[in-house]
Amino acid sequence: MRLSVLIPVYNEADTVARVVARLRSVPLGVELVAIDDASTDGSGDILDGLCREGRLDRVVRHERNRGKGAAIRSGIREATGDVIVIQDADLEYDPAELPALLAPIADGRADAVFGSRFQGGPHRVLYFWHSVGNRLLTLLSNMFTDLNLTDVETCYKLVRADLLRRLPLTSNRFGFEVEITARLAQAGARVWEMPISYSGRTYAEGKKITWRDGLAALFHILRYNLLPPPGQWRAR
Repeated sequence: MRLSVLIPVYNEADTVARVVARLRSVPLGVELVAIDDASTDGSGDILDGLCREGRLDRVVRHERNRGKGAAIRSGIREATGDVIVIQDADLEYDPAELPALLAPIADGRADAVFGSRFQGGPHRVLYFWHSVGNRLLTLLSNMFTDLNLTDVETCYKLVRADLLRRLPLTSNRFGFEVEITARLAQAGARVWEMPISYSGRTYAEGKKITWRDGLAALFHILRYNLLPPPGQWRAR
């Protein structure tokens, strides 16, 4: 089973090459698709170099900054693997955990697997109010989806590629996380959750999520759960 890894990149020149190196060390057949969301710090040149060296399979360009959700949709169109996962271009998530996360899908037990930062895995101790906000967003999302997730905002969401392409995804920015969760629930997908480690960044180290994104996520939870688009896109 081939895994396509989508790497949305916006101004991550300091870390993106190391992320790609870690991904290439994973003992899986992986396809790496990077999406440069109009970076201004030289990230695009680094991606081009990695592609020429054969360390990236494909680089997709956005002429203007459109946001993480839009970058992921561009990557989905380019991916050719059986399962798709998003890998942020920072160093917060460890690709070495991808084989374990892939197993429930490879075994036919799951359609999607979420890697939870709150199920007991090792993690860097950082912001208390970030964790509170994440848990509140997860609780509200669960109330609408009737899923008992612990980490709706996790980056590591592995989804069967054929299912992911059928989901009507429209969010351009960080609303993608709650949107895909709502769409998977509406599709009747079999969702698993497994613990992962997490090495979060500080704002001085380049963290981009702010309280404004949390407020936007509240709106998106209501929007994507109360107003599902029409159409047939069941998991099976």
